[in-house]
Amino acid sequence: MIVEAHKETLEFKAEVSQVLDLVIRSLYSNKEIFLRELVSNASDAAEKLRFEALSDDGLYEGDTELRIRVEMDKDAGTLTISDNGIGLGRVEVMETIGSIASSGTRRFIESMSGDQAKDSKLIGQFGVGFYSAYIVADKVTLISRRAGVAAEHGVRWESDGRGSYTLETVEKATRGTDVILHLKEEEKEFLDSWRLRSIIGKFSDHIALPVEMRKEFYGEEAEKKKDEPPEYEQVNRGTALWMRNKSEVTEEEYHDFYKHVSHDFEPPLAYAHNRVEGTNEYTALLYLPKKAPWDLWDRDQKHGVKLYVKRVFIMDEADKLMPHYLRFVKGVVDSDDLPLNVSREILQHNRKIDTIRQANTKRVLGLLETMATEDAEKYGAFWDEFGRVIKEGPAEDFANKERLAGLMRFASTHRDDDAQRESLDAYIERMKDGQDKIYYITADSAPAARHSPHLEVFRKKGVEVLLLSDRVDEWLVSHLTEYKEKHFQSVTKGDLDLGELADKEEKEAKEKAAAEHGTLLERLKTALGERIEAVRPSTRLVDSPACLVVGEHDMSANLARVLKAVGQNAPESKPTLEVNLDHPLVKRLESESDEARFADLGLILFDQAQLAEGGQLDDPAAFVGRLNSLMMKMMMAGG
Repeated sequence: MIVEAHKETLEFKAEVSQVLDLVIRSLYSNKEIFLRELVSNASDAAEKLRFEALSDDGLYEGDTELRIRVEMDKDAGTLTISDNGIGLGRVEVMETIGSIASSGTRRFIESMSGDQAKDSKLIGQFGVGFYSAYIVADKVTLISRRAGVAAEHGVRWESDGRGSYTLETVEKATRGTDVILHLKEEEKEFLDSWRLRSIIGKFSDHIALPVEMRKEFYGEEAEKKKDEPPEYEQVNRGTALWMRNKSEVTEEEYHDFYKHVSHDFEPPLAYAHNRVEGTNEYTALLYLPKKAPWDLWDRDQKHGVKLYVKRVFIMDEADKLMPHYLRFVKGVVDSDDLPLNVSREILQHNRKIDTIRQANTKRVLGLLETMATEDAEKYGAFWDEFGRVIKEGPAEDFANKERLAGLMRFASTHRDDDAQRESLDAYIERMKDGQDKIYYITADSAPAARHSPHLEVFRKKGVEVLLLSDRVDEWLVSHLTEYKEKHFQSVTKGDLDLGELADKEEKEAKEKAAAEHGTLLERLKTALGERIEAVRPSTRLVDSPACLVVGEHDMSANLARVLKAVGQNAPESKPTLEVNLDHPLVKRLESESDEARFADLGLILFDQAQLAEGGQLDDPAAFVGRLNSLMMKMMMAGG
């Protein structure tokens, strides 16, 4: 059949052009990586065909033997990686090659550090591994046809990676994709059969379908075979690594497989490989990455492990096999007894899936507990990358709330830096005699938490306070209310109750002060009006003149700011102003007889208390005006 030519030349998106420019200038230090990336893409295409063919076996087009072939042509100087997987249509080629992972590409550019060795590790993580072909090629041709469409709907894509590419409609008899690399003169080493077989054995031995190359014949046998069709042989082991006994798999093989499933260039932080037998039989190979993926916080991006049933690929990101707060975990789950025609909807309600999910969760938490106990430094590095995600856990996973709390790390007043390294168990061990609560403060930033006036009495008494400055911390403390029978207590809420830590004399002094300075408190309440709920003497403050406190059951000021920042309306709650009656400013305020000036000073005190805890003033200009007026009067009095 004659195919009507439909050829056009298109420009790459700006971000893609930048990535291509980096790759062409040999960003990778290990050039062999290109073959791993292209073979991995071919494997993914085959797995996608298997999945789609579950509901439409006509996609196989009579050929159910899936494979990848690597062929070289020394005369033409080309290397071809072919698969008979799902293939691509014209629009898909434009979307996945011409503008591949546009948002990921943009973030890749933003993440560049200028260090080639470090930057080379980013490409796979950002979904742009296809571009690695330009490490060794000065031109790449892709010919593809999607399974299930007629031969005349093939598409040919070609580019030298320098700003534009061509698309052309062609005829392709077989489904799948051929990626043809026109090798640079200095990269002809990759036309050596032994070299290619070595690379495939190193990086792609675990891929669960055959990677084939032409059989090689020598001497008389080569002469006999020269006019016969080529024969192919499998050059990778082609067995599912996760189905092999742990004793048969080397650490290097585990690491290589991780790089295959995650498109990461670094080895994993840790992994667990288990075979479960009984009423629900399955194998799980789970990995913890070293670095957080760029899309970890993208709500629209699916995360999860790969699901297989009896070695048949079912789903690429089976999010129901792992709780959302462990969405960074990579790996494979292969079940022996889930039905092959399982649909996504059935998957969500299958009891066996729940069992696998619970077991996977316990396995990952156990892996983290072991790491936290045996290698605190390694666990600290993990926490820096994924701690904020783990903090989502108590709200989602009530059954494991206590285990999750034990894994958490926080900054605290026990240390002088803001690194989150203190565990709740260590906090409880350091608690003062008579202390029955775990005290904490939430704030917009670590410095705001550490320097909050609410901490002054705790520092004076040597009581440790947890410093919570991650946005997720407000969500955390609303669901994690106690640990090992010790209740969490915010230092910014309610009337401060130090229990047995409080001196009897202090309590009596506060009650006496409230009576003696009742007039001052009433005058302040009148001056501040509807801005506050009440004014009272403070037992929190030592060095500061005033602070704001919300009710025990009210929303914290920090949470209100977080909700406002994301466009949500926070419930209205008026704070209480606590004043330090021993502070010189408060004493001077009490002696002020001019009510207008008293009101201005009271408002300055209130605004300063808001600023001290990271709040924003409703009327900054008015605050500046009052402050300038006060400074001018002081200067005139001094003159």
